[in-house]
Amino acid sequence: MFEIDALRLLTAVAETGSFTKAAVRLNYTQSAVSRRIAALEQQAGGPLFERLPRGVRLNPAGHALHRHAVDVLDRLARAERELTALYTGHGGLLHVGAFATANISLVPTALRALQQDRPEVDVVAVEGWTATLMERLADGALDLAVVSDYPSGLPSAGGVTTTVLCEDELLVALPRGHRLAGAGTIDLCELHDEAWLHSAYGDRPTMLADACARAGFTPRKIIRIAEWTAKFGYAAAGLGVALVPSLAAWAIPDELVLCRLTDPALRRTVHVALPDTPLSAALELRDLLRGAVD
Repeated sequence: MFEIDALRLLTAVAETGSFTKAAVRLNYTQSAVSRRIAALEQQAGGPLFERLPRGVRLNPAGHALHRHAVDVLDRLARAERELTALYTGHGGLLHVGAFATANISLVPTALRALQQDRPEVDVVAVEGWTATLMERLADGALDLAVVSDYPSGLPSAGGVTTTVLCEDELLVALPRGHRLAGAGTIDLCELHDEAWLHSAYGDRPTMLADACARAGFTPRKIIRIAEWTAKFGYAAAGLGVALVPSLAAWAIPDELVLCRLTDPALRRTVHVALPDTPLSAALELRDLLRGAVD
């Protein structure tokens, strides 16, 4: 394994054509340069320079190692610049995760503000389930995530700190021609004969099942749909009704209306999650998310 300092010395000698000039550039003594180059040649398995009457020049093996040295040093310099930009909040990549309905309006609104304030920051956005996002934060793959305690509580993850961002009320989406569309607020028991559009993933207990049980009934039919756009399409066609987080209200098509429900438990808490040592750009995005829900 070649040392970085030795590769820097190799490039300096190659560029100056002289051990003495390379020593001056790097603030070494000429004898120190000679020893380091000799050690590098021993590690490489043979000579790297042709010794000339006046100076030195790379031999074929030296040219080969020099190409790799330039590439390695360039990558390290770019990594240093990127890390400096990240930790000062003036640029670099910012990996942001969020669950689906947070990506309808909340997260894009905050990211637009971040882009205006910090155009040098390049955001990589990821959508996923809360449990997956928390794992990716703990693994260092994300710098910030918007997560929620729905449907089964907020999972914990080592090295991750969460703070409450907002309460997200669950509403019911009905087609405009529904008999209760103009009610404004509905008791869930009034929907006991409806088919319900629900997540296509998993069979674990959900907030809907618990709420229906509190209202004294079991949904007569569950239609499992994965994507929100499809749920809206089914509901608009009169094929079922769906619980819709208030965060998704912005995306509701004109064919649907949203009504509030009397059950106070039909809500979830949205959190912003950060690693214990967050980037400054992530902290700024957290503040912009807070502003987006005020």
